Amino acid sequence: MKMIVGLGNPGKRYETTRHNIGFLVVDEIFKACEVKNTQDKFKASLAQVTYKGHSLLLVKPQTYMNLSGEAVVSIANYFKIPASEIIVICDDLDLPVGKIRLRERGSSGGQKGLQNIIQMMSTQDIPRIRFGIGKNPLIETSDYVLGQFEKESIDRVKEGIIQAKEAALLSVEKDFVSAMNQFNKR
Repeated sequence: MKMIVGLGNPGKRYETTRHNIGFLVVDEIFKACEVKNTQDKFKASLAQVTYKGHSLLLVKPQTYMNLSGEAVVSIANYFKIPASEIIVICDDLDLPVGKIRLRERGSSGGQKGLQNIIQMMSTQDIPRIRFGIGKNPLIETSDYVLGQFEKESIDRVKEGIIQAKEAALLSVEKDFVSAMNQFNKR
């Protein structure tokens, strides 16, 4: 079984913020997997599906970003999913808006939700899809990530969401390295 985790913050006020891009990607994966209902368990909204013959958990932690590890560790322990079978989708200030970058392991790069997951799982060997949200040096980082995407970047965001969804699903169907090879070239 694999687990795809989209990071974000719960609640209407955060729904379409830059920091919630992981939730937005998982919402697209819900559609692709024809998820009708989710369950609220383990401090997360989750759905258990089969995708092209593979068991898959789709997860949106409801703990707020900085405590995402609480939900991820609870689910991973319950379902006995190793870190290498978890794919985390999160925002990245250092990538241009809409650009995705896949990594098998590494530091959090300052992303606090990913940092909490790494800490709580005691490993950096967690595959992740980083989604570029850009940055604005004139705006405080916390305000920027909790802000909305600019109108002129919406098309790039939509394209990035589709790419991130496709990359995540390819990593389930084949493997994460195949997805990296295909999507990191773009």
